[in-house]
Amino acid sequence: MNRTGSAHWAGDLTSGGGHVSTASGVLSSTPYSFKSRFEQGKGTNPEELLAAAHAGCFTMALSLVLGESKLKADSLDTTCTITIEKDGEGFSITRSHLELKAKVPGASQEVFDNAVQAAKTNCPVSKLFDTEITLSAKLEH
Repeated sequence: MNRTGSAHWAGDLTSGGGHVSTASGVLSSTPYSFKSRFEQGKGTNPEELLAAAHAGCFTMALSLVLGESKLKADSLDTTCTITIEKDGEGFSITRSHLELKAKVPGASQEVFDNAVQAAKTNCPVSKLFDTEITLSAKLEH
């Protein structure tokens, strides 16, 4: 199984711009630029897309792990924050932080905590990232 995305860029780094697209069409010539990445300009940026991918992947993986324990979530709401920092002459992604709020009827705290850790470790996007991955999770009753 392969998934594809594409990017186009014209101009220099700070005054140029581009767009990204996905094969599914969810993103179609979506603009991105230096301003949307490092300032507060309109458009998307790679880190925002990585954050959405990590949140989505982790949440689906958690649903799978909970299902293996015969649990079904009423809701799993995950926010991911990707941190990018200056690193010598360039930049590095230094952290991905997942924050989860979950409603899972019948889940004990222990089963929930084990499922969360398994999902964090085993979701394919977590495996892709070579950075610190942190997590805070709250089971609501």
